Amino acid sequence: MRPDDSHEVSQLNELKIDVSALCVGAHYALAGVNVMVEQMPIYGGYAGGLEETTIVDVATTLNSFVMMQGTWHLDGPVHVRWGITTSREVLAVAAHACRAIEEHTHLMLGNQYYTLAGPCTVMCLLETAAQAITDTCSGREILSGVASCKGVTTDLFTAMEARMMGEAAHAVAGMDTHEVNLLLDKLIGLYEKDYKTAPTGKKFQECYDVKTLTPSDEYVKVYDEAVKVLTDLGLTYWDK
Repeated sequence: MRPDDSHEVSQLNELKIDVSALCVGAHYALAGVNVMVEQMPIYGGYAGGLEETTIVDVATTLNSFVMMQGTWHLDGPVHVRWGITTSREVLAVAAHACRAIEEHTHLMLGNQYYTLAGPCTVMCLLETAAQAITDTCSGREILSGVASCKGVTTDLFTAMEARMMGEAAHAVAGMDTHEVNLLLDKLIGLYEKDYKTAPTGKKFQECYDVKTLTPSDEYVKVYDEAVKVLTDLGLTYWDK
């Protein structure tokens, strides 16, 4: 790896760290490389509810720079029941924590994406859009994703989810926060009722041409379907 690549080290839940991570952090500091410190506070776990988890999120973010000498922090509040970063509650945690830090510092913040639904499904793309909208409007500089189906199954991710992440971010750049909150309330409501029946979707090799690395016609249609939903909610990015 090059010195300017991001070298990862992770904290533990909640507000803990182990000796091996301290050793890795010390090595990175001595090597003079870019350091990405990762942490995923758990909503509904040891931290508690929304307010408490947000406080923990802020604390772990600051700790990334104070104790681990991080170049940037990779966040990712996750729901204890669903194992995702796209639920209503954890999006609120991520947004409030980021906004608080952005208001008072110049620290570089990122967020990682874990959807419940899998590739080639409208639900997965809407989940991704909801988080990208939240991250962009709360001031995050880096979006890191997407790990579909909670990131636990082999081959269940493609570049189309990342495309939605980027385009949704562009779609809301500069929007008023109040308008964004109204939009998010409607958007999240479209998929959160389906948590128990979230579609697994299709593996990479099932919805992509593995030789040309292009999405299947089916996935393009699914993507267009998700875009129509977002357009109907008031986003004009895709009308240009």
